[in-house]
Amino acid sequence: MRVSNVTVRRRIFIALIIGTVLYASLITRLGYVQLAQGQWLQDEAGKLWGRNIPFIAQRGKILDRNGNVLVTNISVPSVWAIPAQIKDPKSTAKQLAVILGENEDKIYQEITKRALIRRVPGGRKISEEKAREIQKLALPGIQVAEDSKRFYPEGAFASHVLGFTGIDNQGLTGLERIYDQFLKGTDGHVSFPSDARGRLMPGESDTYVPPINGMDMYLTIDSNIQRFLERELDQAMVTFLADDALAIAMDPNTGEILGMASRPTYDPSSYKDVPQEIYNRNLPIWKTFEPGSTFKIVTLAAALNEGVVSLDEGFYDPGYIMVAGARLRCWKRQGHGQETMLEVVENSCNPGFVTMGQRLGKERLFSYIDKFGFGHKTGIDLNGEENGVMFKLNRVGPVELGTTSFGQGVSVTPIQQMAAVAAAINGGKLLKPYIAKEWRDGVTHSVVGRTEPVEVRQVITPETSAKVRYALESVVAKGTGRNAFIEGYRVGGKTGTAQKAKGGGYSASEFIVSFIGFAPADDPKILVYVAVDNPKTAAFASTVTAPLVRNILESALQYMKVPKREGQIEREYRYGDSQYVEVPNLLGMKIDEVAGSYYTLPLDVAGEGSYIVKQSPAAGEKVQEGSKIRIYLGDKTSN
Repeated sequence: MRVSNVTVRRRIFIALIIGTVLYASLITRLGYVQLAQGQWLQDEAGKLWGRNIPFIAQRGKILDRNGNVLVTNISVPSVWAIPAQIKDPKSTAKQLAVILGENEDKIYQEITKRALIRRVPGGRKISEEKAREIQKLALPGIQVAEDSKRFYPEGAFASHVLGFTGIDNQGLTGLERIYDQFLKGTDGHVSFPSDARGRLMPGESDTYVPPINGMDMYLTIDSNIQRFLERELDQAMVTFLADDALAIAMDPNTGEILGMASRPTYDPSSYKDVPQEIYNRNLPIWKTFEPGSTFKIVTLAAALNEGVVSLDEGFYDPGYIMVAGARLRCWKRQGHGQETMLEVVENSCNPGFVTMGQRLGKERLFSYIDKFGFGHKTGIDLNGEENGVMFKLNRVGPVELGTTSFGQGVSVTPIQQMAAVAAAINGGKLLKPYIAKEWRDGVTHSVVGRTEPVEVRQVITPETSAKVRYALESVVAKGTGRNAFIEGYRVGGKTGTAQKAKGGGYSASEFIVSFIGFAPADDPKILVYVAVDNPKTAAFASTVTAPLVRNILESALQYMKVPKREGQIEREYRYGDSQYVEVPNLLGMKIDEVAGSYYTLPLDVAGEGSYIVKQSPAAGEKVQEGSKIRIYLGDKTSN
């Protein structure tokens, strides 16, 4: 078939057009790849021939509210192997094994693997001496890189709160885990170019990408208040031979945790040396138990807020109250007789509180229990918090209503009690407890983030709260909390002695004793809770935990420079109570005159000379009987 010239020319033209389009597309694509994607392709290629030796970012420090370091880092070296660059694996493994104290075969197997880079067994976070020895060997393919590990300067101090990290510096428990993403930072590395077999490429230089360190975290904890808590818990464990003990201190006006401690305790640097249940259980947020009489504060606040009782109305306690055929007894078997409702609170009288619960009714009482936060996690920024256990309303009968009114049959956590009592005394506001105060850049120290107080809800009125504070101050001055009394500081509080649930009933010999106290009662600055589980040398909160809280409060108030208050309810003394005595004026007196005259107040003598030139406490202050007076000696002219 003959093709015409026109057809030939048309076909040539079409082919030319197609060729031109294809050529233009190719040129465009090459230009795009060269100009637009050039740097990206260069970077991707670098990843293929690049080998990285990691430089671990420093975790952020953890500090208390005043900037005292609680957790920091120390630099430690780690050893890495680049298998393709090792010329004599057997000799290398042998030399490393001698220095690292590791099995030679194990090292050999690791450094001969077909991998870009491997950790050398036994070379993780080694001593500086071993690192220098390895560097002196200048073994091909063996690199020593900087690493770090967590350091806890004060050992077991606040260990359950702080937590600890794993071998890879990852947070495992406590604040280290909760705020791991803020503390851990971003790792850096040294990158060197190599061929497909891992051999260094000649004429190429290394690239250093610095690590970005984590943020520093400042806590609400005050190290001094934390020490007061830990001091008293240590003493309690020794004195009372307890199974465990816990303590919390809080600012009731903000929800800030000023201190939190558990016993038994552990050192985060060697957490593997203790049983897992010790380091995994932060008792103030994990432990649930029947609170006993400290829970009566909730019943009191609800009853006063609803107006179903007044503190000056009369009540008669025969030692029990009959509820639906059940006899609910008072702790005082013979009863308290005729008393006011204020005295019901002072005496921790169970029948009186059952009466408050009955007047409220189950709907109102359990509504207040819910509003005060029981049965729910507080949301504190620590891992392991429990909910506690409350009766379901449809399962609450007259007996359950009665026992709940005085803190039996329900299960709560210490942190729930702290939040609830803070609401009862701070004007009625339920606050979310928190422990991380702010985050700062580790280099510039500028504030990156800050936690502000969170008000969950208004539970009772400020007027009701003032009545609760007054009643609880009266408990410490005249009632079961007398051993928490501090002259001049207006302490309020409540004891709690609860039988431990055991075998479907209650133990007759095992108790959890607790005390929650605050000061000053007219304007609370600090709230403290202490609980001791199964004390074996004493069994009542009034003799076990009330003195512990008194000691903590006294130390904390003096440290916080809280002035003494006027209007304190005068203490009512009973047989066996320790007395407060007025400090005499010893200034200017001769030491040999004083030694025989004031032996009832022991003297702690400092300095040299014949005359007393200074004394502490000052003359006229009241101190507990047996307290020491510190005197300073000098010449009479120094006075």
